[in-house]
Amino acid sequence: MNIAEKTLPKNQYFQEETQKKIIVLHHTMSGAGVENDIAWWDSNSERVGTHYIIDRNGEVTRVVEDKYWIHHLGIKQSMLNQMGSNVTNTRLNQLSIGIEIDSWGGLVKNKEGKWITWTGKEVAPENVALYPNGYRGYYGYEKYTEEQINSVKELIIYLSEKHQIPKKYFPEMFDFNAKALKGYHGIWTHTSYRPDKSDCHPQPELIAMLKGL
Repeated sequence: MNIAEKTLPKNQYFQEETQKKIIVLHHTMSGAGVENDIAWWDSNSERVGTHYIIDRNGEVTRVVEDKYWIHHLGIKQSMLNQMGSNVTNTRLNQLSIGIEIDSWGGLVKNKEGKWITWTGKEVAPENVALYPNGYRGYYGYEKYTEEQINSVKELIIYLSEKHQIPKKYFPEMFDFNAKALKGYHGIWTHTSYRPDKSDCHPQPELIAMLKGL
């Protein structure tokens, strides 16, 4: 597959090779284009980011070589305790490869009934995934594009074959759950590990792709 390279400086991730058995899907809560996402990660010293970012047009960019690791989960000890896990936040980060999907994420409706991002930008109705019962505090999210979902599929297949990561679909992957916190190998989302996160949202097209892997 075609992968662009825009690598973070070496002091922004851990140059320690670790076994990879988990893939975690995120979204950026930002607009199209990976440059600002990379610049934001490079602006602090916490060594936070993901290995890959997928732009709105489906272009895949590698930010950190997937043999190395970087903080992308941020799990509190209380969350691990709640799920009876004895796996540490650090260990889960070391075991996992993070993939960001460029998306504004959760949206709110303004007085005119328009869907608005956290920055005040309007998102066209046809680009909004609706959740009548709500999901993680939002009733609308910017949709992941068809190109992004196709690239996520291609990247998961590539990484799964490279690292022997199971492609099994976990129905609970969009819920805060014990399997994820206990380090079950496979594909998860940030919402699997933290009840305070909303990435990724359970868009039907994304779920269908994951079930079909």
